[in-house]
Amino acid sequence: MIYLYGAGGHAKVIAEILERNGIAIAGFFDDNPSKKIWNYTGFTFPGPFNLADDELIISIGNNSIRKMIAEKINANYYTAIHPSAIVSTHTVIGAGTVVMGGALINADTNIGKHCIVNSSASVDHDCRLGDFVHISPKATLCGGVEVGDGAHIGAGAVIIPGIKIGSNAVIGAGSLVSKDIRDNVVAVGNPARIIKQNL
Repeated sequence: MIYLYGAGGHAKVIAEILERNGIAIAGFFDDNPSKKIWNYTGFTFPGPFNLADDELIISIGNNSIRKMIAEKINANYYTAIHPSAIVSTHTVIGAGTVVMGGALINADTNIGKHCIVNSSASVDHDCRLGDFVHISPKATLCGGVEVGDGAHIGAGAVIIPGIKIGSNAVIGAGSLVSKDIRDNVVAVGNPARIIKQNL
């Protein structure tokens, strides 16, 4: 059985991915079990979850919260890919990662655990994404881009070929990144410039 941890808007998108793939959802875990997504049952964790047999997706958009939960719960994590996504057969995708509708992931890309490749995002050949990364809708990573653990690439941002984005960095929506961005900073604009530390 597959359960989702989190019952907000991000969870709805993941639930629909599973439904479209014909995969049954056993229920949702949330701190507020009265939260309702369609006709699914809500629980507080662990509820009926069986660590040995069941699978889990952390259905929370915030990178640091996904990481915190993954570090606490040593479960079998399921990888969900929307049927409209185009994913190269020469790509590695880590456990717990979700690939949304219309996303494109090209050859020899390696995506870590518990990542989000959001709607219509494009990840070109030979990219490397660490764990707990979020590539927002319509963001474009050109070939050979490296993205560190926990980084967030904003909606519609463009990262030119060969650029390195540091761990826990945030790239603002619509930004064009033409130089490497170090760890733990926020960068915005065209060209993207660092505006503050990301604490």
